[in-house]
Amino acid sequence: MAPSIPAKRQLPSKESTLFKELLTLYETKQLKKGLKAADQILKKFPEHGETLCMKGLLLTHMGKRGEGIETVKKGIRLDITSHIVWHVFGLIQKAEKNYEEALKSYTQALRCDKDNTNILRDAANLQTQLRLYDALVETRHTLLRLRPALRQNWIGLAVAYHLNGQLSDAKQVLEAYEKTLKNVPDYDVEHSEVLLYHVRVLEDLNEFAEALTLLDSNAKSRIIVDRRAIMETRARLLSKLRETEEAEHAWRALIEMNPDCTAYYSGYLSNKDISLESLTDESRPQALHILRDFSSQIPRASAPRRLALTVASGEEFNDLVKDYLSIRISKGIPSLFADVKALYKDPVKRDIVEKTMEELREQLSSLASEPTSYLWTLYFLAQHYSYLGKQSRALSLLDEAIAHTPTLPELYTCKGRVLKRSGDYLGAARSVEDARLLDGQDRFLNTKSAKYLLRAGLVEEASQVLGLFTKKDAQSPGADLEEMQSLLYLIEDGNAHNRNGNLGMALKRYTAIQKVFNDYEDDQFDFHSYSIRKFTILIYLNMIHWEDRLHSFPAYPEAALAASQIYVRLHDDPDLVASLTAPAALTDAEKKAKNKAKKAAHKQEDPKKAANALSNEDKGLEPEPAKDDDPDGTKLLQATDKLEKAAAWLAPLTRLDKDNIHVWIAVYDVSVRRNKWLQAIRALNHARSLDSEHPELHLRLVDLRKRDPSSACAPAIEPAVTAALQELIPDEVSLETYNSQYLQKHSTSPRAILSCARALHRLEAPMEEVENQLFTLFNADVDLDVKTLLAALTFLKEIKSSRAEMFGTSCDSRFELSTAFKSQAELATLRHDNTTESEANQPEETLG
Repeated sequence: MAPSIPAKRQLPSKESTLFKELLTLYETKQLKKGLKAADQILKKFPEHGETLCMKGLLLTHMGKRGEGIETVKKGIRLDITSHIVWHVFGLIQKAEKNYEEALKSYTQALRCDKDNTNILRDAANLQTQLRLYDALVETRHTLLRLRPALRQNWIGLAVAYHLNGQLSDAKQVLEAYEKTLKNVPDYDVEHSEVLLYHVRVLEDLNEFAEALTLLDSNAKSRIIVDRRAIMETRARLLSKLRETEEAEHAWRALIEMNPDCTAYYSGYLSNKDISLESLTDESRPQALHILRDFSSQIPRASAPRRLALTVASGEEFNDLVKDYLSIRISKGIPSLFADVKALYKDPVKRDIVEKTMEELREQLSSLASEPTSYLWTLYFLAQHYSYLGKQSRALSLLDEAIAHTPTLPELYTCKGRVLKRSGDYLGAARSVEDARLLDGQDRFLNTKSAKYLLRAGLVEEASQVLGLFTKKDAQSPGADLEEMQSLLYLIEDGNAHNRNGNLGMALKRYTAIQKVFNDYEDDQFDFHSYSIRKFTILIYLNMIHWEDRLHSFPAYPEAALAASQIYVRLHDDPDLVASLTAPAALTDAEKKAKNKAKKAAHKQEDPKKAANALSNEDKGLEPEPAKDDDPDGTKLLQATDKLEKAAAWLAPLTRLDKDNIHVWIAVYDVSVRRNKWLQAIRALNHARSLDSEHPELHLRLVDLRKRDPSSACAPAIEPAVTAALQELIPDEVSLETYNSQYLQKHSTSPRAILSCARALHRLEAPMEEVENQLFTLFNADVDLDVKTLLAALTFLKEIKSSRAEMFGTSCDSRFELSTAFKSQAELATLRHDNTTESEANQPEETLG
């Protein structure tokens, strides 16, 4: 017997029909008509909770979020036992990406209607998004019980078991599902994908024989239609079953199908108990013999020849590398150095490559018939010497190459990289810009030039270059690139603003990166239902694994560390916030430009455009991008919860990037300022387990002892803090002694010297002592680099040292090619010269 409907929820026949029409109008995105229908019902029944909630839902879709949510909450209060009101509230929260609260609303809706399949499906998607796999299994069980004839419910339960680590249960579900099937059509791709998934489950359960039987039986009858997947899975299973001879044929067939796939060669060798990652004196000759056989059998294949270079050693390597390099030089392959530089891990191989290429250069220099090969040899050697830190030698080779062929863009981009490594960021930008001007239609060169301009601090010039390929009607090139989620642009632009001292814009760019990663995380939501519905299960599981490690991808850690450091700086120095947010006095020219921009913006405000925007909202289309209410990042600078924001940035990295010592240093910096003493100590302990002698760790250990957390922490944790601190730095050693002992141990390391100088400053040593410490960087036995010297110069300026200019001059004389240590006046002149020269070289039609 159906449960009776509460009297306050009942509607007369006419209004009941109108309410059903309201639901349909919402589904079809006819928002205005839906709102009109809701108002008709509410005119007679103003306290009908379900109609109020539907009206609130429509209002939120029409841009009236605040009014809509209030209307929904009122509807919930009037009819708290209705599943519709909770479902509506869940839809609103889900649309706002508030998945935890949305799931709570769905759970409440299910208490009111426990067998509602629509709500159950939405709840399952939310549970997957939140990785609540135990609850997901239960929800999928319920869906299967309610709709056993629906195929996707079986697969959904199997996947839920799989995600929850219950592979045996997933296997049982798949077997039961396959028994229910009747009259499966030929070449059914969906069924084929399910069977491949079943095979993978059996493989993961180490039931290799059963997996192979299932694969072979369905492959022969053409039920599994993905031939490449069949071949790869079969070869893998045969190897695991130790069916050596049959597995060898399977791997060989794959190699013949795609002779440049290195994974197939690794599988073939692994079948013979040869691992390319851990070669022995016995396995090395065998591997080399096999790879040479493949090279002779498949002459067009490059992969076995390249793998042979990794395997070979001594004279064998010498012979192989000569042949490999000379053939590719004659073909003019620009990526040759990128291909072989992995061999440089072995110094012997590196020296052989250098000797081989120098001999080839000598040989080709006397052959007038091989000018192109000679050019690519010079290009390779320039990259080689630059990689080894011999920048002057690399530049001389590039100058010779450019004199030989002045129209090859690769030479100029390579010269830019060499100059960048030399510390001449302006010269590097100018060189890559020269490359771009050789081919104005090349997007790669355009991006490369903009990247180098940003690294030189020329933000406006970079924006102009990027604007050549962005939308002409975009607010700015940067806004268009941000909309396209260009991580390369966002990280480089953020770093450029950070180096230039524009911390507001730096934070704005880093926050945009955070939003991109949040969008990546949110984008998976629709696939939880789509992939189960379309039976693309293996790809879906790969996506789940990819999303689980999303925040470990390079752009996020770099942005997170930079943003957290800025927040720490702003917390430590409140005056810095005031100086950065103080309004700058505008010149007459700037005032005129500002007024001109206001007038142009006013002219662009078109009433028809506004009407179209409302029309789009009514049709359920995406509204136009919201106006940026913080164009220069001022609000980010003025945030009151700076340390909490920094902690939020770092939280994913403590799970996904545990081997990055800089993450734990940053966690310490934030934790001590939040008085999270145990958290700070755990961070240092983890950092010490990664590298106990790291210079940044040394500085933080000194800082921790100086703060004396034992007297500052809560009494309940004092014993634990005291014990941990004693283990990190024993009380018997004074901090001054500890610092000097560390310096003696690492007296030739520039980063250690800088760290010790910073520690001296933290210990309130006299300014002269700190300065003298830093000037030991110029000792003959210290292996200097540009980045460390720049950090040291920045530190001297921060502590207002009177010898900072002298230090910069010494740095400039040590690195003659560098412009990084020039004074602000000199840099301004160089930047002006760079801009003037670029404008002079600019063709009339850049894009052709």
